[in-house]
Amino acid sequence: MPRFIAPLVLTAALALTGCEVVDAGDPGSSSSSGSSADEVRTQLDGLTVATAASMKNYSRAKFPHWRDTGSNCDVRDSVLERDGEKVKLSGCNVVAGTWHSLYDDKTLDSPTKVDIDHTVPLANAWRSGAAKWDNDKRGDFANDLDRPQLLAVSATSNRSKGDQDPSTWKPPARDNWCEYATDWVTVKSYWELTVTEKEKVALDDMLETC
Repeated sequence: MPRFIAPLVLTAALALTGCEVVDAGDPGSSSSSGSSADEVRTQLDGLTVATAASMKNYSRAKFPHWRDTGSNCDVRDSVLERDGEKVKLSGCNVVAGTWHSLYDDKTLDSPTKVDIDHTVPLANAWRSGAAKWDNDKRGDFANDLDRPQLLAVSATSNRSKGDQDPSTWKPPARDNWCEYATDWVTVKSYWELTVTEKEKVALDDMLETC
């Protein structure tokens, strides 16, 4: 099963689970969109370069998440199941499994060690165009399962990253810079968000590792 899968399919899979603990089966792929570095650079060049906008009136509540995906499941449950290996469920609750954290190459052996990160942080999106959206569109962005916008990563790396863009924070695992930059550009391109000049330079540098 690919890493980025329509929510409807995930909903159907989750609806089959009862209250007992069940094995969720084969893990999803950990690859990103599969685009070549040249294709990603073309996407990057197509992004509007602009100064980061003000954080005035920003609130995470304006990006409603996590959305219901049926049978008492939500998007967070779906990402944990999608990105894990040998995942076990109790209803919709992920109770066991292992996860590979793209940011720091750590293997996580408990869901309590996992954060679901927004590749492009909500605050960064606000500064790069989302302030002009309504809450419904911001909710679509915050719950986007079809782009590489939601990743299961280590809690420590997620909190280190915060709302920083690649000009001020890059994954400690340098071998994963290509994938991270590709994911970042893919999300910003789809949602037509802007980049700063420093952010664009940093992304281009990271794509040199592809």
